[in-house]
Amino acid sequence: MTKNSTPTMNDVARVAGVSSMTVSRAFKANSSVSETTRQRILDAADQLGYVLDSTAAGLSTRKTGFVAVIIPSINNANFALTISALNEHLSNSGLQVLLGYSDYDMEEEERIVKAFLRRRPEAIVVTGGVHTESCRRYLAASGVPVIETWDLPASPINHAVGFSNARAGRIMARHLVGQGYKKIGFIGGNVERDRRGADRRHGFEEEVRAQGLSTERFWESNEAIITMEAGRNAMSGLLEKFPDTEAVMCASDVSAFGAMMACHRAGLRVPEDIAIAGFGAYDISANCFPEITSIDVGAYDIGVETAKLILMELAGDSRKLANNSTATDNSRCIEMPITLLPRLSTGE
Repeated sequence: MTKNSTPTMNDVARVAGVSSMTVSRAFKANSSVSETTRQRILDAADQLGYVLDSTAAGLSTRKTGFVAVIIPSINNANFALTISALNEHLSNSGLQVLLGYSDYDMEEEERIVKAFLRRRPEAIVVTGGVHTESCRRYLAASGVPVIETWDLPASPINHAVGFSNARAGRIMARHLVGQGYKKIGFIGGNVERDRRGADRRHGFEEEVRAQGLSTERFWESNEAIITMEAGRNAMSGLLEKFPDTEAVMCASDVSAFGAMMACHRAGLRVPEDIAIAGFGAYDISANCFPEITSIDVGAYDIGVETAKLILMELAGDSRKLANNSTATDNSRCIEMPITLLPRLSTGE
């Protein structure tokens, strides 16, 4: 091996005093190589800086060792929890997560899916159940397990691990009405970009109408209202148009915090003058003052259940389902619980 060359399997074999075939076997799980010899080979590889070329190995096994995951945002703490759980539970089985993010853009999601499929992932995890028609075709024809998360689509491509966003919206609406609020608003983003947020809005709106109340205080923006600044600006606009608003649900806890800051700046007390609620059970909602009423859907647990489903699919046995799951011949849907977290911001 020359000074600047990349170390090879033959170099490792020479240093360890074994054949190249033995080195190859030593890097495989459950190999016939003795532990003493295997450790000597690993020490030689470490000394040389050798890393097994898994791409070359995959050509013979047709296994690439990675799971492709697409999320809409890399700044969202809940998506980070889902990815963390996925990575923890998959890495123990030798699988790695390859991450892409779509920025809430379905066309970008389609582009990422095509790029991932060229690299032959062993499974694909996407966020939500709404995709471009082309993207659905690519995923359906991929030949690998496809799991849609953070949603329960009516017609899943393959499998789903999530919850009904519309039901989450209805639960929060019933809570606010039950607290005695009548002039109720909702702050959400562009329904074409944030489909899950749009579903929460629709469920919230349906319940408000069912209670015989007006839905004129529903604020919509061209952007996805997922930041504090966006929540603050939206709340300022809502209060300017409807200063008598009594309660507002925001599409996320982060935007709810921004909305609450807008209320403070306007001299409004929360919850004495106006109630604020969010979604997602973010840390900020439990650690600000007043604490923000939220909904917990188990972001980490979504990752855990998704990883379990992937591993069972790759092992050829997806029948060992969670108790909260349903199954058809070609799909498995695991419904995650929705938990209301009543807090001080809505008068608790």
